[in-house]
Amino acid sequence: MAEILERSGYLVKVRVEVPAEKVEASYQAMLKDLAKRVRIPGFRPGKAPLKVVEARLGREELLEDLKERLVEETYPEAVRELGLLPVAARVVEEELKEGEGFRYVAEVENYPEVRLPDWRSFSLEVPPPEVTEEMVDKALEELRHRYAELVPVDREAREGDHVFVRTEEGVEFPIDLSKALPHVREALLGKRAGEVVMVPVLNEEGEKVREVRTEILEVKTLELPELDEEFAKTLEAESLEDLRAKVRQRLEAQAQRAYQEARERALLEKLAEGLEAEIPPSMVEAEERHLLEHLAEDLYQQGVTLEAYLKALEEKGELEKFKEELRQEALKRVRRSLAKEKLAEELKPEVTEEEWQAYLQAVARSYGMSLAELKREFGERGLARLRAAYVQDKALREALGQI
Repeated sequence: MAEILERSGYLVKVRVEVPAEKVEASYQAMLKDLAKRVRIPGFRPGKAPLKVVEARLGREELLEDLKERLVEETYPEAVRELGLLPVAARVVEEELKEGEGFRYVAEVENYPEVRLPDWRSFSLEVPPPEVTEEMVDKALEELRHRYAELVPVDREAREGDHVFVRTEEGVEFPIDLSKALPHVREALLGKRAGEVVMVPVLNEEGEKVREVRTEILEVKTLELPELDEEFAKTLEAESLEDLRAKVRQRLEAQAQRAYQEARERALLEKLAEGLEAEIPPSMVEAEERHLLEHLAEDLYQQGVTLEAYLKALEEKGELEKFKEELRQEALKRVRRSLAKEKLAEELKPEVTEEEWQAYLQAVARSYGMSLAELKREFGERGLARLRAAYVQDKALREALGQI
């Protein structure tokens, strides 16, 4: 039997009573399980009488284990019976008397009740997209650079050139002067093919430690195609005017997508800021751990451990500031998640099977997998989470249409 003793916001005190017959049955089942695994001198494995097993392990210790076993067996059913959605729980009282059953009290952090603000009255201050002639000109110029060719020049190296070199070890490679380190660029600028220069090698403090004898094999420059009718046709446009129109159309589509995404972000932020909910600390703590895991992965890619990073922050006196910023970011993420979930619950957007399969195909392509591989990789639970996220994103888009 389970009952709610007290409810205050997200905190719920629950009492669960386990009848004596169930306690005895669980105790006997536990003894039989232990008898199979515990080695007792004079008996073959699994053949020792239960009374001997009990005496060997100690009744008091066994009863402590029994309490844990009974909580594990009865708690999930108890919270289901009471209609609770726990995110964390701890046993605060327990009593086990022979012949009287087992009772315990658990303090449950329940999933919060969420109330959204009047989002239909929101005003989203997101400027509408604008594509100017200057933006089109810049995009066309980028196209010219994308289709530019490197051609050799019989002159000294200049800014933006590519210099092909051979080191004293016989290694040959190109150097893009627009991306080269300042001391390398300085050594090569103004030099011609056939010249030999000494390129300095610097340490981490920027001090010269040695020089590398480097022969300049060739100087090349980027030759841009003319922005004319011929260039337009190489890009499958009927004319330069048609190319310009296509570029504008592409920019407008990009701007519209960015505008939509900005409005979605603005709406979600307003929803998260305005929702009413008492959020259990365990939800924020779980999100903090999630953020730290991602940070640890990023640091690992840089050859740094999370422990070393946190220690460095502590030495600089910045650890407490980091922890507070982490907590605030975790809280924001939890509020955004609750807002999207509640919005989807309110709007109940429909997702057809055709739409869902098309989305899965797109996700599979993004991972470089087949649809079957994606389904195997995610499993039922992973696909359920993916579908829930898709429904929530769709609810957010539908909400924008009502503002």
